[in-house]
Amino acid sequence: MQTRRPDGAGVTPFQRKVYDAVAAIPRGRVATYKQVAAGIGCASCRAVGQALKGNPFAPAVPCHRVIASDLTLGGFRGKASGRAVAAKQDLLRREGVTFAAGRLLDERKIWQSAGK
Repeated sequence: MQTRRPDGAGVTPFQRKVYDAVAAIPRGRVATYKQVAAGIGCASCRAVGQALKGNPFAPAVPCHRVIASDLTLGGFRGKASGRAVAAKQDLLRREGVTFAAGRLLDERKIWQSAGK
């Protein structure tokens, strides 16, 4: 299945970089906000999170595949907990990425190309 990439309409150049990087994360893998930031030459993983918070291209840009550097789920849809984060965990579970006690179970699921 080919992943559609955003055409960039209505987004900043920075957001476009973030969305392009995240669109490349394959199903069944995750990357950290820090990896995505490093991959696009940005020093701020929080800026990546802010860009993803308003992601208008989901699911083509699978923002649910980006997790915190401590390998916890991180936020989703602008929320740090609750239903939104539970939905993120469910989406990842359906892709074969599981968490226990809020932490990624299998570190082999981390997509190494995200930070290169």
